Amino acid sequence: MVLALAGWTFVGLLAAWFLEARLAWQGIGTLLGALAAADLVALLGLPSPELRRQVQGILSLGTPGRVRLTLINPSARNLLLRLHDLHPSAFAVQGLPREIALGAGTSTTIDYRLTPSQRGSFAFPGCEIALRSPLGLWIDMRALTLSTRLRVYPNLARIARDNLPAMQDRRAVAGERVRPRRGEGAEFHQLRDYHRGDGLRRIDWKATARMRKLIAREYEDERGRHLVFLLDAGRRMRHCDAERSHLDEALSAVLAVAFVALAHGDAVGLMTYGGPRRWCAPRKQPQTMQRLLERVYDLEPSLDASDPLQAARELLHRMPRRTLVVMITNSRDEDQSGLERAARLLRRRHMLMIADLRESALDRSLNTAIKDLPDALRFHSVHGWLATRRRHLDRVRHLGVEILDLLPAQLSGALVAQYLAIKRAGRL
Repeated sequence: MVLALAGWTFVGLLAAWFLEARLAWQGIGTLLGALAAADLVALLGLPSPELRRQVQGILSLGTPGRVRLTLINPSARNLLLRLHDLHPSAFAVQGLPREIALGAGTSTTIDYRLTPSQRGSFAFPGCEIALRSPLGLWIDMRALTLSTRLRVYPNLARIARDNLPAMQDRRAVAGERVRPRRGEGAEFHQLRDYHRGDGLRRIDWKATARMRKLIAREYEDERGRHLVFLLDAGRRMRHCDAERSHLDEALSAVLAVAFVALAHGDAVGLMTYGGPRRWCAPRKQPQTMQRLLERVYDLEPSLDASDPLQAARELLHRMPRRTLVVMITNSRDEDQSGLERAARLLRRRHMLMIADLRESALDRSLNTAIKDLPDALRFHSVHGWLATRRRHLDRVRHLGVEILDLLPAQLSGALVAQYLAIKRAGRL
C-alpha cells in the first residue's frame, strides 16, 4: 500500500507540469481506492488459524528447549502470515518470528528453541500474527489466545554432572561394608529358614503358611541417615551476585548435596522459612529428587524478615529423630541473637551445619586499591563489619555447630565436601 501510494503521489507531482498526467492520476487514484477497499473487506473476512502449542520435554534453567506450534487453516482461502509466540520476554529465542504460508484446509508445524533464564512458573498467553490481505495491501495484527503454563526447573543435569565424582566415590565414603545380622535391625534384608534362637516375632507367618515350614525375616543394620535442609527464603536471600540471587545459589547447592546424599543411601528432606513455607519430608526413594524439584522450582525470596528460632522449633516438632540439619541463610548483626538461640535448640537433638552467605561486594571492596579518604573509610568499615560477623559466628561454632562462612558461588562445592567429610568420619 505504501509503495502504491508513493507511485500515485509521483504521478500527481507530474500532473503539476503535464496536463495529460492529471487524468492518469485521477484514474489511478480511483482504481487504487477500489482495490484497497476490496482487499480490506477480503482481509477482514479471513478467519484466524487455529493454534496448538506443545513443549517438548522438561525445560531446565539455561538449557535450550524446543517448543512446537501447530497452525490449522479452517478456511477455503490461502493464508499468508508472520507469527511470533508470546513467550516470557526474559527468555532467549531462536527461530522466531516466522513467515508461514497456509494452504486452504491445511496445517503446518514449526519448532523454535527457547532458553529459559529464570526458573519458576511462566504463562504463554498466546501468539501474535500479522495476517496479510490477498493483494498484500493490508496487514491485520491479531492475537491468537492459547494460555499455556510453563514450568522451568533448576538444571539437574548440570548438577549431576558436576557431582558425578562424589557419587562414584560413595563406596569409599560409606566405610565399612553392611552385613546382615539376626535379631534387632532397622531395614528388611531377606527371608530365610528359621534358626534356633530366633525370636518369635521374627517369624513371617504368611511365608511360613505358604512354605509349610518356619520362615524368619532377616534384617540388616541401617546405614542411611536423615539429612534435612533448613532454607531461608526471606528478604536477605534476595541479594544478587553475578545476576543470580542468593536463593538461586542455595537451591543449586541443596540439589547438589541431595543428589550425592541419595547416592549414599541417606534420606533427604527440606523445609523453608522466612517466606513461602515448603516442607518435604525426608525420603530415600528414587523419586525424592523429583519431589524436591516440584517443591522448590518456583520458590522465590519474600520481603519478610526471617525468624530462625521459630523455624528451629517447627523443625524439632517435625523431626524427632537425630538428623543432620543444614541451615542456609544470610545473616546480619540483628539476626545473630535468633540464630544463636536456634542453634542451641537444634543442637540438643540434631547435628547442625550452618552455611552463612555473604555478598561478594564486601570481598571486592577489601581488594580495591585505597586512593583517597572515602576509600580508606569504606575499607575500615567493611573490615570492621566482617570482623564482627566472624565473632558472632565463632560464638555459634563454640556450641558444636559446623559453620561455613562463604560466598554464594562457593556454596555448592563447600557443602558437598563437608557432607562427604562427615560421612567419612562416621559422624552421620
